[in-house]
Amino acid sequence: MIAKGGAERVGMPNSIFKIKLANGNEYIKNMSIPTQKDAVKLLIECLKKYQVVENLSEIKGVGHRIVNGCEVFSSSVVIDNHNLHKLERIAQFAPLHNGPETEGVKAFMSILPNVRQVAVFDTAYHHTLDAVHYLYSIPYKYYKDYAVRKYGAHGTSVRYIAPRAAKMMHKNINIARLIVCHLGSGSSITAVKNGKSYDTSMGFSPLVGVTMGTRSGDFDPSALQYLMHKRKGVS
Repeated sequence: MIAKGGAERVGMPNSIFKIKLANGNEYIKNMSIPTQKDAVKLLIECLKKYQVVENLSEIKGVGHRIVNGCEVFSSSVVIDNHNLHKLERIAQFAPLHNGPETEGVKAFMSILPNVRQVAVFDTAYHHTLDAVHYLYSIPYKYYKDYAVRKYGAHGTSVRYIAPRAAKMMHKNINIARLIVCHLGSGSSITAVKNGKSYDTSMGFSPLVGVTMGTRSGDFDPSALQYLMHKRKGVS
């Protein structure tokens, strides 16, 4: 790693930009970052300013982590105009994530037009789920017409961890049965069978499943309705 960082609260008051260099120096700025494109411009400027790269031609590729690839993307893809259009079309499946991520893709494509862009999807690893595990017990037409189903998340993490864990336990990943726990602000548990996702705790969105650092996990919607009735102003 030669540098890491990011922009937080983009489009909100008191945006934060951070960059940490290989020598341990870290720079944090509170500033206005109105759009994703402004964030990307700032990142590129800092890469040059702090001599992470001497010339932008040194950048050979940009990777983008996309939360939900829906049923459209079952693996990582190079982003061309055709795939960009697909990303825009499925943004509604994860509005808090996919929309801003797609804007970030557009920004990099505009600022670094000759650099290959690759999208990696958190849901792709879970495309091996059987229908018995990804379908909800609701009318089938909601799946057929609106693609409402379990998609899972953290697949990029599980795809790395599972074979590493199998190797450490001296097991063949292709015949191993593992439970992989991704724990943090968002948490999920995935059953891995023969190297593939067999079932996972997250669902249509990354909100459900086990208790997480910043999300409640499973919560009976009737309890929410009850609270709204008991506590006026709760929405």
